[in-house]
Amino acid sequence: MAGKAFVRAGLDRSQRIRWAFQAAFLLLNIWIGVEFYLFVRHFETAGATVYVDRPPGVEGWLPIAALMNLKVWLATGELPSLHPAGVVLLVAFLAISFLWRKAFCSWLCPVGTVSEWLWRTGRQTFRRNFQLPRWADISLRSLKYALLGLFLYAVGSMSVVEIRAFLDGPYGVIADVKMLNFFRFLGVTAAVVLGLLLILSIFVQNFWCRYLCPYGAMVGLVSLLSPARIRRSPEACIDCAKCAQACPALLPVDKLITVRSAECTGCLECVAVCPAAGALWMSAGKRRRIPAWAMAAGIAVLFLGVVGYARWTGHWTTEIPARVYGELIPRAHEFSHP
Repeated sequence: MAGKAFVRAGLDRSQRIRWAFQAAFLLLNIWIGVEFYLFVRHFETAGATVYVDRPPGVEGWLPIAALMNLKVWLATGELPSLHPAGVVLLVAFLAISFLWRKAFCSWLCPVGTVSEWLWRTGRQTFRRNFQLPRWADISLRSLKYALLGLFLYAVGSMSVVEIRAFLDGPYGVIADVKMLNFFRFLGVTAAVVLGLLLILSIFVQNFWCRYLCPYGAMVGLVSLLSPARIRRSPEACIDCAKCAQACPALLPVDKLITVRSAECTGCLECVAVCPAAGALWMSAGKRRRIPAWAMAAGIAVLFLGVVGYARWTGHWTTEIPARVYGELIPRAHEFSHP
């Protein structure tokens, strides 16, 4: 290790920037959730409570409907008018994943943020997180791809006519309300499962994200095409293995020259803890380094640009008459998935 630069100059602020993005996007989703709840309650109470406009961003929580609309869009060239924000957000997140790895998961996703807070709490409380045996880890990681495959098969096997009939039916129109009511009126089984996932997430890093999230599996596969990579210089590396220890995806960063895995979320934690100057960096190509501020700016510009363009062109808001919501929302419990 003689002649190597051991100390990196300057303070790495990548994690502060990422945490700011996580907090902002979590607060945005909480605000959307509160607005949507008030919107639903207005119709449940026949107008006795305050009315607020339905926030289109709630459709980001309808990934299956977004996939259906994406298929219709690709097949017909027309973006459906029902739940358009869902497919707009899906396209934005896929674009972010193509350019900056699975950054949606570690920079924007509110579930990913809560998951990270849980395992960090577990590490601080119990001084460690637990890692599953390799055979169990690999087997469980395949589950999210299996779930993604099932959803893609289900959507792919439906014709455009069938998709439109489903989404235009009562269940499809208030699919967002059904999603909200699932969490409002949890059954015993669902509550137990969610409680178990929360407990596992405290002890195992990103349990849901790593093993069960089909959305994460989808953006992870797209990220394999990304030009952005974490790269390591063997000449500058001092073999301290701090990067591998810090990696939430449990990747052997210290043994790789280029990190190509679909599990890499572009969180930059490995870069943040590296003490050796020029040993580890995010890059587009072998030499073009991407600083954290540029990555953050790119994510923000792309997300806001896609959403802003959709709003400007009229492809953001679902235009359904209030009387339809007034008829369907109070009867939401009557509609089951076809």
